[in-house]
Amino acid sequence: MTWTERFDLFSTLDLTAVGLLLICWLGIGYLIENAPKSKPSLSTIMVRYRREWMVHLVDRTPRVFDAQILANLRQGTSFFASATMIAIGGGLALVGNPDQLSGVASEFAMMKAPTFVIEIKLILVILLISNAFLKFVWAHRLFGYCSVVMSAVPNDPNDPAALPRAEKASEINITAAKSFNRAMRSVYFSLAASAWLFGAIPLILASLLTLFVLWRREFASHSRAVMLNPTDGMGG
Repeated sequence: MTWTERFDLFSTLDLTAVGLLLICWLGIGYLIENAPKSKPSLSTIMVRYRREWMVHLVDRTPRVFDAQILANLRQGTSFFASATMIAIGGGLALVGNPDQLSGVASEFAMMKAPTFVIEIKLILVILLISNAFLKFVWAHRLFGYCSVVMSAVPNDPNDPAALPRAEKASEINITAAKSFNRAMRSVYFSLAASAWLFGAIPLILASLLTLFVLWRREFASHSRAVMLNPTDGMGG
């Protein structure tokens, strides 16, 4: 069977479903990171708090609290990076074992689908998880850079280098958080992509459900409402 014949095994609905998944994944990411000022996303709101954190870092003594926060952030990215690496290994092992793959396929509604079709569907999941892994690793490294820059911030508000270095630390921290959030979205949509094993319609529904969950958390959640509360001077 040629490659052209193999890809003919996928229907137009399959291709549409995959296209919708990618549009939802990239679209919600763009909307979250470029939300209008009149309706900021939760991630955008958190950017303000990260900058404010570094401002208070300048005259905070001792800085054990800040070190603990950053250590927790690095620990979280390290955990997810390890988890995605294990998932990638498991996915590749499954794709590389046609017999086992056929056994798994028999459990699904599309049990008559050729092994190649199932492999492609699993590869889509693996690609999304791999993207998440790379971004988790980069986020972990950036949080490490942030810790170094934070350590270089003078503990004296009157020092001319204090605020500029604190601003650098905040921007690195913000970039690390952005990479972490992108990785999490990739994980969410990898879970949605796994619905393709059941068919194109389940993939479409899973993509739309994931899109709605992410939109709600970023733009209509209780946490966002709390962060926007203007009583602390940070909302609005």
